[in-house]
Amino acid sequence: MPIWKRNLFVCWFGMFITGVGMSQIAPVLPLYIDQLGIHDTALIEQFSGIAFGITFIISAVFSPIWGQAADRFGRKPMLLRASLGMAIVVFTMGFAQDVYQLIGLRLLQGVITGYATACTTLIATQTDKEHAGWALGTLSTASIAGSLLGPMIGGYIGEAFGLQYVFFITGALLLLAFITTLLFVKESFIRHDRKVLNGKEIWQTVPEKEITIIMFVTSFVLTLALYSVEPIITVYISQLSDTSHIALLAGMTFSASGLANIIAAPGLGKLSDRIGAQKVMLVALVVAGIIFIPQAFAQNPWQLMGLRFLLGLAAAGLLPSVNILIKKITPDSLTGRVFGFTISAQYLGAFGGSVLGGQVAAYCGIRYVFFITSTLLLINAVWVYFSVYKRLA
Repeated sequence: MPIWKRNLFVCWFGMFITGVGMSQIAPVLPLYIDQLGIHDTALIEQFSGIAFGITFIISAVFSPIWGQAADRFGRKPMLLRASLGMAIVVFTMGFAQDVYQLIGLRLLQGVITGYATACTTLIATQTDKEHAGWALGTLSTASIAGSLLGPMIGGYIGEAFGLQYVFFITGALLLLAFITTLLFVKESFIRHDRKVLNGKEIWQTVPEKEITIIMFVTSFVLTLALYSVEPIITVYISQLSDTSHIALLAGMTFSASGLANIIAAPGLGKLSDRIGAQKVMLVALVVAGIIFIPQAFAQNPWQLMGLRFLLGLAAAGLLPSVNILIKKITPDSLTGRVFGFTISAQYLGAFGGSVLGGQVAAYCGIRYVFFITSTLLLINAVWVYFSVYKRLA
């Protein structure tokens, strides 16, 4: 097996587990905070929002920093640092004595992260042009699938084994990711530049600045769209059905997009190699924007679940296309830093989507979450058409 392909499989597992580690706390967070001694409902909601969101915000700040470190010291050292660090921190969350320790550990988790940035950079720089789309498409499924399936996995572990075991089991899996990375990932790292560039100098050396910015925005809008439903999904399911299995149906509906992403992303990555990433990206944005509209008119949970699955199929063409175009227009010496900013945009999108969904639903109604998200995706599609598609065509 070629080295890049073996590295891809190991990195996929590691990115999936780190994605789970970032998001698995969502469904058990209010229950765990109550277990830690906070019993007032308003305070539980407040602390839950802080504990969940702080990891994504801090990760967005530190991803470019770890991307720069990957360009300077190699990608494998960053993989080992992030996987071992997150294994220790997530495992330790199971021993938290109060909510402030939990928030502090979630903050530290955001600082330590960087596995996805190093993985994306490693695969992008190792893979030949003919296989880049398939490789990056396959890799992109890991992070999104881990983040979208994480809440369902966390909820199942919490219900089956106890809340603390959510952290213990996830920490053990992260340790396994560290061991497999240590043993099986191979890298012959050659540093391309000896001078440490500051942010302004890095930006000056990026050849296609406008396209790079559009890629950042597209990454942000995609993850915002996928996560906008998270804070409202349980309420929406309860409106669509009178079943007693609301939590289970909500988890299945939210995770349907992740399952579809796993199925479709490798194939769409291959298609990007053949016809051009900009074409796949444009079609995926338009289709995803359209699919959001009927979600507002779903009559039962199964219709919503099916539409979320279709959304995942469309969205699967976006992140691989973004990564392929960034690889194409970015010098190898800068790929870690540029991919770091892309991952930051995704973290901000995950946080922004959760905030947007909750606020819009509270002030305008749940259906408007889908309308506004659809509008953002279609506006992004128009921007991509005029500034990327026509330019590269």
